[in-house]
Amino acid sequence: MLSCGSTKSSQSAGKSDSATVITEQSEGVMYAKDSAIVTGETDAPLPNCIKNKIDSFKLKEAHEKPQRVLEYVYKGKKVYYVVMPCCDFFNEVYDDKCNFLGAPDGGFTGKGDGKIPDFFTEAKNEKLVWGTAK
Repeated sequence: MLSCGSTKSSQSAGKSDSATVITEQSEGVMYAKDSAIVTGETDAPLPNCIKNKIDSFKLKEAHEKPQRVLEYVYKGKKVYYVVMPCCDFFNEVYDDKCNFLGAPDGGFTGKGDGKIPDFFTEAKNEKLVWGTAK
């Protein structure tokens, strides 16, 4: 096993990927399925471009696959925070049209790219939309 969970071609990661997405909630019970999340009738569905990003994540090797996608409200708008598989990658934030807003953390310094330094103080209403819990 190499850094950040990378593997050589002759090695295996050792654990299968069990990331799932919650797609239905009925009487307080969530059902796990392999698609985008809808947690209640009042929640808006995920934008298609975010669903497409999630679908592309599912095709990646385990050591390249993001860990989770979280939805937040940031400065009054829904955004999607993509948690990458390792500390050396930037964790990315996209708006509902998949425009890249910045990386609030991650990278070699752990401080992101500096484009949205107030993200963690301003982002509210965290919801897991895909992946594994912390």
